[in-house]
Amino acid sequence: MTTILINDFIIVLLIFLRIAAAMFAAPVLGNKALPFLVKIFLSIFIAYLVFLVINTSQITIELNMWFLVLNAFKEILTGLIFGFMLNFIFYGILFAGTLMGFDIGITIAEMFNPAEGISGNPIGELLFFMTLLLYLLINGHHYLIQSISYSFKIIPIGKFTFVQSAYDLLIKYSASVFIIALKIASPIMVSFFLIHIAEGIIARVIPQMQIFFVTQPLKIALGLFMLASLAPFYVYIIKNLLYKYEDQLFNIIKAMS
Repeated sequence: MTTILINDFIIVLLIFLRIAAAMFAAPVLGNKALPFLVKIFLSIFIAYLVFLVINTSQITIELNMWFLVLNAFKEILTGLIFGFMLNFIFYGILFAGTLMGFDIGITIAEMFNPAEGISGNPIGELLFFMTLLLYLLINGHHYLIQSISYSFKIIPIGKFTFVQSAYDLLIKYSASVFIIALKIASPIMVSFFLIHIAEGIIARVIPQMQIFFVTQPLKIALGLFMLASLAPFYVYIIKNLLYKYEDQLFNIIKAMS
């Protein structure tokens, strides 16, 4: 009886490590504003529910330190991969805001992002928190919890193997940060590229004109107008990117099984 209880405790502990690692790495649930104890108790609660629904008879437990350390490392790494993957979308959004702010000319205006603990320009922060809001509206945090729970059926405890296919997928998804940034920032970048060409022509035709001081207020006003006009487009693109994450997460789970 004592051996059964110890085995169950170890199984729950390993489940908890995967879930906690994913929650600490994921956006929203891993936000620094969410108290540490809340994350721990939520992870324990979900781990206990998962323990009740999975088939524990096929899990082999060895009562030695090497087994515990090795499998704990595997579960933490698995959870970190699940949780951190979604951050690629948010990093791409922040990078897009940096590109747009540079073209519009408000790079010097920085704001502190309490969710990520970094500073960025106002446009990047606006897009970032808009993405967070959309993530909550489509119940992305619910899907994250469901996918982590489902992962125990595809990747049983202690069966994680980091094969070449999983490595290739991680490289592919991490490279999507730059693709996402360019997709979102491309309307602003193309428009202001033409404006910069026009500035150069005017500066050559009328050298006496202080072209920077004349056009800078106009560029800021035009940039804000374009952002307001493109807001529905950005909402549509970001929502599709968040939905696409579900397929990406399922692909990485299958690759690691």
